[in-house]
Amino acid sequence: MTTHQDQTTTITKTSTNRTKNPFISILTQPIEWLTMLTHNLNPSFIAGIFLIYGIGQGFSGSFFKLVSDYYWKDIQKIQPSTVQLYVGIYFIPWILKPVWGILTDAFPLLGYRRRPYFILAGVLGFVSASVVAVTGSLAPVAALMCFLGVSASLAIADVTIDACIARNSIEVPGLAPDLQSLCGFCSGSGALLGYLVSGFFVHHLGPQGSLGLMAIFPALTIVLGFVIYEKKATGLHNEKKQGAMENVGMTIRSMFKTIKYPQAWKPSLYMFLSLSLNVTTHEGHFYWYTDSKAGPAFSQEFVGVIYAIGAVASIIGVLIYHKYLKNYTFRNLVFYAQLLYAVSGVLDLIFVLRWNLKIGIPDYFFVVIEETTVRITGKIRWMPMMVLSAKLCPLGIEGTFFALLMCIDSIGMLISKWGGGLLLRVLHITRSDFNNLWLAVLIRDILRFVTLVLVFLVPNVGPYEGLLPSDGCEMDKRNGNVDEETLELVPINAKVEV
Repeated sequence: MTTHQDQTTTITKTSTNRTKNPFISILTQPIEWLTMLTHNLNPSFIAGIFLIYGIGQGFSGSFFKLVSDYYWKDIQKIQPSTVQLYVGIYFIPWILKPVWGILTDAFPLLGYRRRPYFILAGVLGFVSASVVAVTGSLAPVAALMCFLGVSASLAIADVTIDACIARNSIEVPGLAPDLQSLCGFCSGSGALLGYLVSGFFVHHLGPQGSLGLMAIFPALTIVLGFVIYEKKATGLHNEKKQGAMENVGMTIRSMFKTIKYPQAWKPSLYMFLSLSLNVTTHEGHFYWYTDSKAGPAFSQEFVGVIYAIGAVASIIGVLIYHKYLKNYTFRNLVFYAQLLYAVSGVLDLIFVLRWNLKIGIPDYFFVVIEETTVRITGKIRWMPMMVLSAKLCPLGIEGTFFALLMCIDSIGMLISKWGGGLLLRVLHITRSDFNNLWLAVLIRDILRFVTLVLVFLVPNVGPYEGLLPSDGCEMDKRNGNVDEETLELVPINAKVEV
């Protein structure tokens, strides 16, 4: 495995060569790393990542997952099959991320491309969460619309911050891996906290009262939109004269021009196929885990602990990538990470077979080891693809193009869920019949190994090398006088412009 060292000379990195106590170093290195990021980038941009990825995707996402399940079950009295349909419906805003990306790139409001959409996302989420929390007898359809609003709020805020991440990754490529590491760490830490406290709040406040806490994140997003500084684009009056639809047309043409480059469509195809082939058998496992007769009969508390352990393992995966693996070429890293991910999935098969064969290995120990290894290798497998996605985005349409790539990923994940559901149905795995669960897991693991033959689609370059031609996109050329999109907190006096 060859590595490519950072050749960017404009990045100021904190020296770590000083001799210091290793225990003290463990505490100071994260602080030095964050100091380096805030020195080279805008502090408000880093704060936005903490808010959107940490509190939004991480905490709110995991909190919403558990609380909404209890809401449908205990408040609305909805059948599980209907709840599964509802979950798919409020997953739709994430598939529509290119639409939000076009809005942020081609429809600036009052001269700003990012700030207004943070505010709009916050208002939508705050109103939706508040309505479902305070309304005692909300109809199921109305509750579904509120949940759809909460999901759309998270998706719009995610697209907006991703556009900022993509732009900074292009302009300061040496920090692209660091930004993805920060995103992964914030998301994993937030998810861990969300899984740990969600059960406590459901127990003491009830599902409906707990949903009121979901209004906190969009309220903070509104504040972020008002206090963050984005340099006003001076050339936007020309855009108004030419019309917003021309902007849309240019954005779409530039997007299709970019995706036609082999450096863009090949890794995009790999991301889609790798996610689609990774069929999930989660629901079959969940019913089997909690079955008192055919399965190990895990308690609700232990299932929550499993989720929390998975969140910790994801953070460990991010740290391993950031500390030791971020300089390796994309193709080599993805290959070995996918190989380890497939091997770790075999532990799941052994667990099911072990139960059927009554081999005396402690159930709790085995499932914790399996969950930990899968989450660590899965996160390491995912991190380089996120860095690659950010580097594929051309300036001027970075919001739209990154959203397009994430939409492709979302469709792949949706196919994996539907494919897994179809597999469970074909193998007749029901609420009480798990005889063929081992076969479903075997097929899933085989598909994970098959994905290895597709790694040739990933470019064999390092994270600090250029990928796309430097001729620029149509939007970027037309807006050449527009900006360096600087994000910083209002009280700070233009410390760094990126």
